[in-house]
Amino acid sequence: MRRPVGPLHHVAVAVPSIADALPFYRETLGLEAREPRELPEQRVRVVFLASENALVELVEPVDDGSGVARYLAARGRPTLHHVCFAVDDLGRTLEELAEDGVELIDRTPRAGAEGDVAFLHPRASGGVLIELIDRATIPPDLFLPWDAGS
Repeated sequence: MRRPVGPLHHVAVAVPSIADALPFYRETLGLEAREPRELPEQRVRVVFLASENALVELVEPVDDGSGVARYLAARGRPTLHHVCFAVDDLGRTLEELAEDGVELIDRTPRAGAEGDVAFLHPRASGGVLIELIDRATIPPDLFLPWDAGS
């Protein structure tokens, strides 16, 4: 069954150190950094960087045992971690995906840095980790311009 997703919300890059990565994204690409946030349950620290039409999330592991730390160790360098799409009614979307046999990491939404999120297993998409974010749970001041009227 075809499910329409909303706009691309962000792309995430796994980095060993946000502090080391920030200068490139701020100074070279001209992105504006939001306040860093720690997500203890995921054992990561994140920072979103925005421009008028782009949002990039830097994801840093806070310990060597986190999934992001293992991901970085396997690749040996900073790299794309996931792609996130906004959806309407994330809970229902997950139910429909599960009914269609799509392999999920999360069967129910969980709190993310900017709203309720869930991840689809990379095997479902041919190798790319996909995050879905429930548009209704994103704080209004964090919407990007192309999200505002949607």
